[in-house]
Amino acid sequence: QVQLVESGGGLVQPGDSLTLSCRVSGFASANYATGWFRQAPGKEEREWIATVGDIAGNNNYADFTKGRFAIARNSGENMVTLQINNLKPEDTAVYYCAAVGITPGWPVVSLYWAGQFDDWGQGTQVTVSS
Repeated sequence: QVQLVESGGGLVQPGDSLTLSCRVSGFASANYATGWFRQAPGKEEREWIATVGDIAGNNNYADFTKGRFAIARNSGENMVTLQINNLKPEDTAVYYCAAVGITPGWPVVSLYWAGQFDDWGQGTQVTVSS
């Protein structure tokens, strides 16, 4: 059974940096892609942020991230992180990681909407406020 557990959220001030972590377990191999999404207060849909695949450099970002976000995968620890720099109040949201099995080396450029991911974590709250 695949499980994802997010951590690292909290209350931060504008301009701060934060790294969220997602521990992934239950996949039979390393051939899976992991995405980060967020759901802002009052919004129904989860907004895609970034996706990372199973090999180095195989990642993709939403346009709004504009270099402030960085996704990384540590396969040895089954961990995927999302670093967010220069946090803004509009970054306030519940942040989710999600995963889906892929064929080895599958380009993640095509993995960017919530319906493509099979397994989800419970989310971690990030609040940006002074």
